[in-house]
Amino acid sequence: MIRITNLRKSFGSLLAVDGVSFEIPPGETFGLLGPNGAGKTTTINMLAGLLRPEAGSIEINGAADPGRAEVRRGLGVAPQALSLYGELTGQENVAFFGRMYGLAGERLKERVDWALDFAGLTSRRKDRVRTYSGGMQRRLNLACALVHDPETIFLDEPTAGVDPQSRNFIFENIEALKARGRTILYTTHYMEEAQRLCDRVAIMDHGRVLALDTVPGLIAAHGGSSVVEVEFDRPPADTSALPGKLEGTRVRFEAKEPLPALARLGTCGAGFLHLQVQQPDLETVFLALTGRRLRD
Repeated sequence: MIRITNLRKSFGSLLAVDGVSFEIPPGETFGLLGPNGAGKTTTINMLAGLLRPEAGSIEINGAADPGRAEVRRGLGVAPQALSLYGELTGQENVAFFGRMYGLAGERLKERVDWALDFAGLTSRRKDRVRTYSGGMQRRLNLACALVHDPETIFLDEPTAGVDPQSRNFIFENIEALKARGRTILYTTHYMEEAQRLCDRVAIMDHGRVLALDTVPGLIAAHGGSSVVEVEFDRPPADTSALPGKLEGTRVRFEAKEPLPALARLGTCGAGFLHLQVQQPDLETVFLALTGRRLRD
C-alpha cells in the first residue's frame, strides 16, 4: 500500500508539488500522467526517498519514511534518466545494483540471471552497455530496478525513446509483474500505454492532481462527446433528421450516444459511403484537463 497525503515540495519560488494526495493498494498499476513540469518526477523522487517533502506524509507498506534503508530495499526505481555505466557490461551493471541492495553469493547470481532474462538481454550480458541500443538500455535500466525482487516498483517514463519492439517487450514485462502482484507506479507521456497498463490514472498539472479514476471513469467524466462523420452516396432527400449541417454529401456532428444518432440517419433516404466514429479516449481527457498549449 502506498499512501501520500497533502504532499508539498518547492524549489525556490517554484511550487513543484502542491498538496498531492492519493492511495495505491497492493497489486495495482497506477498511472501518473501530466505535461512536462507537472510534478510527476518530483513526486516519485519523494516517494523513493530521494527528496524530502516540505509538508505532507508518505506511507509505503506501513513505513512512514522512504528515506530509511530498510524501506528503500523494498522499492525498485527505474528513473527516466538512465542509471547505467556504459563501460561496464550488462551483467556487471545488474550485479552492481544487486550488491547495493545487499545481494551476494548464489542469491546474487540467481537474481542477475533472472533480471537479464526478464529484460531479454541474456545473449548480450557480457557486452559493454555503451554498445547497446536505446531500447536495450531501457530494458537494462528496468532489470537493474528489479534485481532485488521489490514488491513496489516506480517506473518513470520507462519507454522513452525506444523502438516499437522494445516498447512492446516492456509492456509485456510490466503486465507480468502485475500478474505477480507487484504494486507499480507508472509515469508516461504516451496515453495508449496508460490506457493499456493502468488500473487507475491520476492526471497532474502545476503540482496538483486534477482528476483520478479508472480510464473508463475519466473518459465518462471528462472525455466529452464522440465525433461522427458521414459521407452519403447522394444528398439525402429528407434533411430534417440530420443532427448536423449537410455540406454536399457530408455531415459531421458530436453525440454522447452515437448509435441512436446513426440509426436516425438511416431513415433520411440515402446510403453511407463512409462512416467514422471518433470516440473520446484518455488523450481527449488529458487535453481537456491540461489544455493544448505547448509546454517546454
